[in-house]
Amino acid sequence: MNEIRDIVEKAIKELEEEGLEPDIMLAGPGFIEHAKDVLSSFGLRIYRIEELGYDAVIADSKFLGQIKRASRRVSVEPFLSEKHMWEEIERLEV
Repeated sequence: MNEIRDIVEKAIKELEEEGLEPDIMLAGPGFIEHAKDVLSSFGLRIYRIEELGYDAVIADSKFLGQIKRASRRVSVEPFLSEKHMWEEIERLEV
């Protein structure tokens, strides 16, 4: 999914622009399931966190929990809703 790649790259870029060095991703099982093809391309250490569901948090591990701006949360849920909507539309078309 190019959309997932784009949102993760955007979050990484935002963190880097603030002078941080994003190096970890805390990802829910739903996020991992839908992004597994692109996860290795980011060069982040990935930790599975059940409670995150379809979300992931990209962070600079040196500052995680110390300052709020050290992380960004992203989600695949909006893309799944859009995908299901298009599948419904295709199914209705005759």
